[in-house]
Amino acid sequence: MNSLSKVYLVGAGLGSVAHLTVRAYELLKQADVLIYDALVGEELLTLAPPNCLKLEVGKRGGAESTPQVEINQLLVEYGQQYPCVVRLKSGDPFIFGRSTAEIQALTEAGCAFEVIPGLSSALAAPLLAGIPLTDPVQSRCFAVASAHEPDALEWEALCQLETLVLLMGARQLPEIVEQLFRHGRSLDTPIALIRWAGQPQQQIWTGTLGTIVRQTAHESLSPAVIVIGDVVALRPYLSQKMQWMTDE
Repeated sequence: MNSLSKVYLVGAGLGSVAHLTVRAYELLKQADVLIYDALVGEELLTLAPPNCLKLEVGKRGGAESTPQVEINQLLVEYGQQYPCVVRLKSGDPFIFGRSTAEIQALTEAGCAFEVIPGLSSALAAPLLAGIPLTDPVQSRCFAVASAHEPDALEWEALCQLETLVLLMGARQLPEIVEQLFRHGRSLDTPIALIRWAGQPQQQIWTGTLGTIVRQTAHESLSPAVIVIGDVVALRPYLSQKMQWMTDE
């Protein structure tokens, strides 16, 4: 094992250079091996040196993906051979990033590692859409949840909160709406879906719990961040002001 070897679990943020941390940028520029997720943008891959070994191990709902055990093995294998191995994860490594399993594997193998924070889409996507997650009047708190298994969530508790941010839930949108309504949220509650946040192909749909399923019935929604709550109604004003400042 190379005593200078290190594996870096790096947050890729929204998958674009514009939303990458300085530390993540520096590590990508010197990576010997790059093991990356499916949602990582192509422009990030071009930052790596020409001789860098690039391996995609992305996990996408409904598509074939690399088992976590195999990813762990790759990190250990290359972490024992190369000075700089970058495990590039979408968003932040500690927000639905399965980092614990990878850290455990690296620790058991005696591989040095470091975790580099990233900008989570749970925070950045609403902002780029002009939706504040907190507001002195309309939202004094918010919760973030993974919604790829809606039945596993405590909907009764979540519905008591003013603002919800749901990740990995685009394919379950009808079930999410049904659960929210069943547990007391009004069908007039505003909702927004932000697809490919921060990317050139970004799309945003806004409506209410009573209309959003019909509005998006024939659309490809994944990957999307779902925001539910009265703060969504602030988007027309804030997005207009944000665009005006950008144009200036």
